[in-house]
Amino acid sequence: MNFPSKVLEAAIEELAQLPGIGRRTAMRLALHMLKRNATQTLALSDALTKLVNEVRYCKVCFSLSNADVCEICSNGLRNDKLICVVQDIRDVMAIENTGQYRGLYHVLGGLISPMDGVGPAQLTIQPLVTRALDAEEVILALSSTMEGDTTNFYLYKVLRPTEVKVSVIARGIGIGDELEYTDETTLASSISHRVLYADTIAE
Repeated sequence: MNFPSKVLEAAIEELAQLPGIGRRTAMRLALHMLKRNATQTLALSDALTKLVNEVRYCKVCFSLSNADVCEICSNGLRNDKLICVVQDIRDVMAIENTGQYRGLYHVLGGLISPMDGVGPAQLTIQPLVTRALDAEEVILALSSTMEGDTTNFYLYKVLRPTEVKVSVIARGIGIGDELEYTDETTLASSISHRVLYADTIAE
């Protein structure tokens, strides 16, 4: 495809690399940004620049933050003896939206998936084990998928020596469902009615 401007072509190429964005959609987005008020497009550019330069991972829970320690971890009113393990920031947001959980989080950064080349070493598992030494309970709040179940089992095994209580959210969430798409009422109920992980497996 021939473009009338190399700058436009470069913008389209960058937009087309985003998940779910093909070249045609990228072209529509680029042309839309040219048509709308320049202030709006520059505001988007500024937001993206700040996203890259200012957002970082919390040194405690590995969630996203504007500071070295996120607002949840630094909140003295949260229960620091309770750690909820999730896959990524989207799950933190989903659980926070329920307004029912007052503990801390630990973001793994993914799930164990040998098919995708993701093993324990690629996740924040060792820092979780270290944090568990000072905790009373670790809640495994991972998706009800094969990868989620595999990760749950692995975490249960590595956490056993710490003697921390390990629980798992109740199966109000359907098999194969992702946490971020679960309605708030169901998610809150699943956390409230969590069960000991050991009771869910046959060893």
